[in-house]
Amino acid sequence: MRHGKKFNHLGRTASHRKAMLSNMATSLILHRRISTTLAKAKELRKYVEPLITRAKEDTTHNRRVAFSYLQSKEGIKALFGDVAEKVGTRNGGYTRIIKTGYRLGDNAEMCIIELVDFNELMLKDAKPAKKTTRRSRRSSGKATEAEGSKEQATEAKADSTEVDSDNADDQKEKKSED
Repeated sequence: MRHGKKFNHLGRTASHRKAMLSNMATSLILHRRISTTLAKAKELRKYVEPLITRAKEDTTHNRRVAFSYLQSKEGIKALFGDVAEKVGTRNGGYTRIIKTGYRLGDNAEMCIIELVDFNELMLKDAKPAKKTTRRSRRSSGKATEAEGSKEQATEAKADSTEVDSDNADDQKEKKSED
């Protein structure tokens, strides 16, 4: 029975799972990106994101708690140094999972898990953000017609005010003749 099973045990004992997640978290923090199976990546995300949140506040207690999870001095230095510096303003969502296909041997679904603020390629793409237009037949024709009709409406409005003033002058002349 699976009563109260809240997370994926990944087919490992508790000590093996803890050691594996600790090693994967250290690798992720040091290398900023690792390739693994989708199931492990989803569990790693739950494991490493609270540590990154703790790293935002550099206290002795937070360092000791993070060390109890990571068991790596180099990992702690990187976590409380570069990583905490980059994610200082972010409120969560420090990792990104990108699916890469299936492993050849056993057809396991593979992915890349990475720290969001360290992917220079995606950060560069996010900056230009050029305006895109829709390419459907209806909207493109209506958009140009709408822009044209707006211009025509403003011109017509200006012309109508001139015509109205001319009509008022003509009516005054007719009244004076009568």
